[in-house]
Amino acid sequence: MTRFDDLSALFINCTLKRSPEPSNTQGLIDVSAGIMARNGVRVSHLRAVDHDIATGVWPDMTEHGWATDEWPALQEQVMAADILVLAGPIWLGDNSSVTKRVIERLYGNSSILNEHGQYAYYGRVGGCLITGNEDGVKHCAMNILYSLQHLGYTIPPQADAGWIGEAGPGPSYLDPGSGGPENDFTNRNTTFMTWNLMHLARALKDNDGIPAHGNQRSEWDAGCRFDFENPEYR
Repeated sequence: MTRFDDLSALFINCTLKRSPEPSNTQGLIDVSAGIMARNGVRVSHLRAVDHDIATGVWPDMTEHGWATDEWPALQEQVMAADILVLAGPIWLGDNSSVTKRVIERLYGNSSILNEHGQYAYYGRVGGCLITGNEDGVKHCAMNILYSLQHLGYTIPPQADAGWIGEAGPGPSYLDPGSGGPENDFTNRNTTFMTWNLMHLARALKDNDGIPAHGNQRSEWDAGCRFDFENPEYR
């Protein structure tokens, strides 16, 4: 039996609702987080809107004109996690403004290097969960997963899941009669996503992350070109 008890996961809920207001997105997060917890993964939760996260793309925005910024402390939680799941609602067919802000702040730390000279998010896996009562699950997932892989996260197969109600105004995921928690399609995809995240995180941890050759910014800056053939030097 594969062990997962040395893995950690962070779920960032990008709902627009501050605590303690109920979050439909949290309802779907709890499905995935529950599977991980039952298999020994150390699971943490963060509701981004509850924190004073400054706008910007630098690691600490207090160094760029903002009076306060909680993101540097939150970034420590991100870096401590083997698995990152961004979860949020659909608004006007797109990710929430909170989701966008979190991705921008993740981007602000993407130039930091790990001990191998690779970008710091290498060796970690990412996925996403989407909820809403309007179309856009795949569009939102596409944007999040592209962003995470661009920053250096490794994305497993079927790394997204979501639930949407019927077109137009209607019940949200946790509302009575929505059918959300009972939806087999959503439950299957959420389960597959969760296990694929755990399996890939296990493989990366067992192999010390992504092999460090041909992808080290520190070596490139030092002049190594990893078999890249520059026509100017022929």
